[in-house]
Amino acid sequence: MKMWMVVAVILAMVGFMGIVVWSTLQGADVECVVCMEFQGEEVCRAGRGADELEARQAAQESVCGGNVSGMAEIIQCRNAQPLSTQCSAP
Repeated sequence: MKMWMVVAVILAMVGFMGIVVWSTLQGADVECVVCMEFQGEEVCRAGRGADELEARQAAQESVCGGNVSGMAEIIQCRNAQPLSTQCSAP
């Protein structure tokens, strides 16, 4: 393979990754950090969304997704009241 083709492929890949990152961050107008208690420890995670409700839900899903196992625990975590929530526009 010629050198110019290698460079063209690398540039195309970098451009594609840039578009994916840019499009993912578009519409994320609010960022929230949600802290919840899980097995006696405080766990905090951030989430982004188009509005505050969506950002809080994303952050709470992040807390629950990484710290619970089984459907019953996931449902219980999703319905639990956070210890604290802080939201701001990025």
